[in-house]
Amino acid sequence: MRRLYIHQLKNWPRFRWGTDKLAGPLASVRHRQGRLIGQMEALGFNLRQEAVLQTLTADVLKSSEIEGEKLDAAQVRSSIARRLGMDTGGLGPADRDVEGVVEMVLDATGHFAWPLTQERLFAWHASLFPTGRSGMRKIRVGAWRDRAGDPMQVVSGPIGREHVHFEAPEAARLKREMKAFLDWFESDSDVDPVLKAAMAHLWFVTIHPFDDGNGRIARAIADLALARSENSAQRFYSMSAQIRQERNAYYAILERTQKGTMDITPWMEWFLGCLGRAIDGAQTALAAVLERARFWERIRDVPLNERQRLVLNKLLEGFEGNLTTSKYAKLAKCSQDTALRDILPLLAHGILTRNPHGGRSTSYGLAPATREKPDNP
Repeated sequence: MRRLYIHQLKNWPRFRWGTDKLAGPLASVRHRQGRLIGQMEALGFNLRQEAVLQTLTADVLKSSEIEGEKLDAAQVRSSIARRLGMDTGGLGPADRDVEGVVEMVLDATGHFAWPLTQERLFAWHASLFPTGRSGMRKIRVGAWRDRAGDPMQVVSGPIGREHVHFEAPEAARLKREMKAFLDWFESDSDVDPVLKAAMAHLWFVTIHPFDDGNGRIARAIADLALARSENSAQRFYSMSAQIRQERNAYYAILERTQKGTMDITPWMEWFLGCLGRAIDGAQTALAAVLERARFWERIRDVPLNERQRLVLNKLLEGFEGNLTTSKYAKLAKCSQDTALRDILPLLAHGILTRNPHGGRSTSYGLAPATREKPDNP
């Protein structure tokens, strides 16, 4: 006899989990959340915005990669930067499919306090599929899937030897199932918001209400719940980026849970562990942003003009090659004489250092952070 999926069990969707087993991991994740947010809030506005831009760009890219779709990173960054009111750095416009994913992610996290409704989910889905097609296949957009899509299955393997990982509820159940889900999601409960994010992800992706895009929307819903848990629209870690790294484990635990019982403790443990690793990973992913914060803090008392700030930012962002007066002049749109006049005080304050070779090939780089004595110009 074929084993039932959890949505076919009599007590669906009355999920349960071992509270005692999750208490420690939940407390650890909550602590790490607080530490990261506190650390990032100590930064200036511009650096914090750059951290958010980097995080959201990774989130959009990796959530799509999980589903086997590769978006253009420059377009994603440009689209997000424009919506955040940041300089796009001369990047061109983004394709409509990129804009759609960005719109969904920013709506979920930026407007986390807004209620999650059927209309909002339909709008997200329409944003994901602006042409009404998934690849070559025409799909229902901005609406629950219908009977024509039954049975809705998640499969892998070659044609004729497909392996069915999961079969979703039939379309006739969707209106009732989604009403129950949305009523629960917006209800007041004593469930910790982080646990609610884990449960919402599982519950939504198990209902699988759309013809396509269910995974990305499930992750957006989880991000919305996590934003509520922090009461902040600013994202400094990406759950989707971490799931992308652990994609095989993600699909494995999801399949085991959907073929299991209403006790979803293993899924909740995995989600909390993945979330913790995402938060820890943010320390590495945002290292460059934090280093820039420390750099500007060290030189906060040094008077700088806009040209100097611009060039220093370029160096901090990973300027390729060595800085010369001619390159400085080109970056700052000034003469080489002005460039040299800008460089000399940066050397005197120990912000720049002269590279070993001199003569006509004189070049400069950022001085090491531990430098105590200024370079002699």
